[in-house]
Amino acid sequence: MTSLAMAEESTMSNDMMTDKIGRAKSAAPPSVSNDATIIVDGKEVVKGTNGWTCMPETMPGDNAPICADAVWLEMMGALTSKADYKPTRIGISYMLQGDAGGGVSNSDPYHASPKEAADYVETGPHMMIIVPKEMLTGLTDDPSKGGPYVMWKDTPYAHIMIPVADK
Repeated sequence: MTSLAMAEESTMSNDMMTDKIGRAKSAAPPSVSNDATIIVDGKEVVKGTNGWTCMPETMPGDNAPICADAVWLEMMGALTSKADYKPTRIGISYMLQGDAGGGVSNSDPYHASPKEAADYVETGPHMMIIVPKEMLTGLTDDPSKGGPYVMWKDTPYAHIMIPVADK
């Protein structure tokens, strides 16, 4: 490979990384994302200072950026490993780009074909809050009602979805 070809490949990689960092930061307000840790493809590419972590994708290939606090990241880790999870305090995440194309079953985080689920949901820009499960009592799990709703209600990963704008 020539030096020019290597330089072009490096520039392209840098441009792609810059795009991914920008996409990750777009998940939350600048007051959160500007000083957040940025994780791209499982690697820390920006060391943050405010306790928030942003990623350009929530799940590989879903193009749904997320910024989350430490509690939310713990839940994501438990979800990924199918481990039990019980939050002891509030956890918050932002998905201000929504999850278009990356929707899920509203009841089953492990649905084999989420887009074919009877309760498939794609939410536009939103925030998510995880709290101890007993605090979810009385909240609807029906996203069509308008306003906040509980996702994955009967799982250890139950959380409140708060739409903040239309899709």
